[in-house]
Amino acid sequence: MVHCPDCGATLETESDVDFVEMDATTGFFAASKRFYVVNCADCGATIGSGVAGAKAGGGA
Repeated sequence: MVHCPDCGATLETESDVDFVEMDATTGFFAASKRFYVVNCADCGATIGSGVAGAKAGGGA
């Protein structure tokens, strides 16, 4: 079983975490990937991050 490192909440289902897409634009160029963080639904602590597929309409 997985627990939040900050508050100790049990993370068993998708509803136990919040996936938040991060801004993928930097300067003049939009990134072709979607960046996200995963937060604990109970306390909001960030417990992971990553990159997901191409962003529709994005370009480099």
